[in-house]
Amino acid sequence: MTTTAPQPVTALERRYRRLLLAYPRKYRAAHGDELLDLLLESADPGRTVPVLREAWGLLTGGVRSRIAHQATGSAWADGLHLGVTAVAAANLAALLPYMGAMPLWTLLSALALLAILRGRVPAALSLSLVTGVKAVAVAGGWQVFELTLLPVDPSFLADRSLFADSNPFAVASRYAVVLLGLLVLASRRREAPRVRSWWWFAAAVAAAWAGPQWMGEDTMFPLSLSRLAVEAAAFGLAAAACYLARDHRWALASGIYLLVTSVELTMHAEFLTRQHVAYWGVLALLTTACAFAPLRQRRHCLD
Repeated sequence: MTTTAPQPVTALERRYRRLLLAYPRKYRAAHGDELLDLLLESADPGRTVPVLREAWGLLTGGVRSRIAHQATGSAWADGLHLGVTAVAAANLAALLPYMGAMPLWTLLSALALLAILRGRVPAALSLSLVTGVKAVAVAGGWQVFELTLLPVDPSFLADRSLFADSNPFAVASRYAVVLLGLLVLASRRREAPRVRSWWWFAAAVAAAWAGPQWMGEDTMFPLSLSRLAVEAAAFGLAAAACYLARDHRWALASGIYLLVTSVELTMHAEFLTRQHVAYWGVLALLTTACAFAPLRQRRHCLD
C-alpha cells in the first residue's frame, strides 16, 4: 500500500491562510479549505503574494462575516451585555495605573471583566459588587475591607492620585450601571451572554494611559487623548457594525456608555471646558450614527 506524500505548503498558501483568519472560526472550519483551493487555483503560476484586490476582499469579507456572526440572538440582551462590558473595561482602566498600590483590587476588577467576557454573570456580579464598594470608598476617603493609604499614588500610566479628579457619586454611577445590567442578564437564564474578545483588556490598558495630554495643566477634570482615541475608535466600529448588520445592538451598547459618560461629566459641570464639550459631542455624534445607520441601510435596500 502506497501513500501519497503531502504537498509542501507554498508561500502563497501561507499568506492566504493568514488572510482567512479574518473570518470566524466556524466559517473557516466549514468553508476555509474550499475557499483556499479556489484562491490557489485562480492564482497566476509562480505568484507568492496575493493580489491586493483579493487581499482586501478577504479582509473586508472576513469583517462582514464576523459582524454578521455577532448579530445573532437577542439584540437587546446582547447590546446590554456589550454595554456592560465597555463600562467594566473603563472601570478597570481607572484602576490599572494604581496596580502597585492596590494590587488585590485591580486584580479583582480584571477578574470581574474576565467573568463578563466569558458570560459568567453570577461571578461577575460578586466581583463587580466588591470592587465597586472598595472603589467608591476610596473615592470618598473611607476605609472598607482593608486599610488603604490615601491618597493612592499612581504609576507611570497616570500623573494624579486615584479618583483625585472624581467623586464617590460618579464612581458609584459607573459600577451601578454594571451591576444593574448584570442583574437583568442574570434574570435571562435561558440564554447565556455571548463570549467576547480578549481585546477588551488591550482597550482597557490603552484607555488607562494618561497621555498624551491635550488639555491645560490647570484643568481640574482632565481627559487624556488616549482615552478619547480608544472610545472614538470603539464607537466608530459600533457605527460600522450597525450599518453593515442592520442591527441596533451596538447602538444600545453605545447609548449605555454615553449615559455613563454624561453622568460623569454632569457631576463635574463646574470644571468643564471646550475640550470636554467636544469630547462629549464626538461620542454623542457617533452614538446617533449607530442609531440611524441600520435605518438608513434598510431604506437603501428598499430603494
